[in-house]
Amino acid sequence: MKPLFFCLFCMISSLCFSQQAEEFRNVKNYYNHHRQLLNNEFKKKYDAETNILSKDAIKGDFVFFMKKMDSIENVALIGALLKVKNLEDLRKIQTRGMISGNHPDLISTTEKSADYPGGINALRQEVANLFYIDGVYADEKTVKANVAFIVEKDGTISDVQAQGTNFTFNRQAEIALYSISEKFAPAVFKGNNVRYRFKLPLTMTFD
Repeated sequence: MKPLFFCLFCMISSLCFSQQAEEFRNVKNYYNHHRQLLNNEFKKKYDAETNILSKDAIKGDFVFFMKKMDSIENVALIGALLKVKNLEDLRKIQTRGMISGNHPDLISTTEKSADYPGGINALRQEVANLFYIDGVYADEKTVKANVAFIVEKDGTISDVQAQGTNFTFNRQAEIALYSISEKFAPAVFKGNNVRYRFKLPLTMTFD
């Protein structure tokens, strides 16, 4: 009975990992759809207007609406982040009931470490593109965080934890990591895919 239960738990965990990325993907798809609708409506209005000053006013309204949309989307992404972290905490509690330790099956030595398509620079660039800068509130000119996460056996990521002195920067870093579009090539040990802890230092400098 134990092997059957463990196998079932692994299947549920795998589904949980894929749902994590899905939470953020759904939010982004929803708001991107509404951005496209807004863009179409403003373009119709802009193209129909002949007065230069009125065109400038329409353009200003468009920028204002898009910034509001970004802010509203960020609130929804924070909600998704909280939901995902709660699900991960629940999974940890369930795992602890069967096996001792937080991540008992993580391998520290591998034949091949986990790798993002295009390499570490491609990962950094995507995180930078996904980062919502207006969601960071900082008095200092430079903020840093060390982001640690687990690359699962199927290449998805879980347990994203940003450690830094600025809470808002940490939160946006975690959202950006969970929102990446590609899966990792998983780590390999003795010919098998294994779970792997990945670390990514992030720095942002404000002008």
